[in-house]
Amino acid sequence: IGDDQKQHLELTRLLAERFNSQYGETFVVPKAYYPKTAARIMDLQDPTKKMSKSEENQKGVIFLLDDIRQTKNKIRGAITDSDTKIKYDKIGKPGISNLLDIYASISDLTIKEIEIKYENSNYQTFKEDLANLIEEIIVPIQERYNEIIKSKRLDEILNEGRNKASFIARRKIYKVYKRVGIKR
Repeated sequence: IGDDQKQHLELTRLLAERFNSQYGETFVVPKAYYPKTAARIMDLQDPTKKMSKSEENQKGVIFLLDDIRQTKNKIRGAITDSDTKIKYDKIGKPGISNLLDIYASISDLTIKEIEIKYENSNYQTFKEDLANLIEEIIVPIQERYNEIIKSKRLDEILNEGRNKASFIARRKIYKVYKRVGIKR
């Protein structure tokens, strides 16, 4: 989960644990998985704020279905600082640190390895490489999305999913009613 979802998970855990302790094992108590890097992606135009789809300035937000040229331009135009050293420092260099987080989250490199890779480079080269890496990730997602969204099978899949979810939910609510003593 992302950093900003921690309170939702804790509430869910609390409810499941309380119900289970009072009525018996009914709900699975969820466990958090926090990514090692990029638990919170920051806005590309204001790296002190979390990236948010509801942000007025859309230049700071990456949408998976944006035109890839637009996405790459957002990376190229991301706010950094006047220094050109590619170094991770969340406080002193939040812009480049955010981009390093993004890079590490979509590559098999650690932030330290990325710093070493770009130690004799500049922001422009780093941003261009990051933009190209993002393109490698996003374009196949967009292609698959377009394939699925245009598929005649999509409605069938959605209906099957709805039916399965409804069946599971009915069984779970029946179990809950039975445990709390309101089963008819």
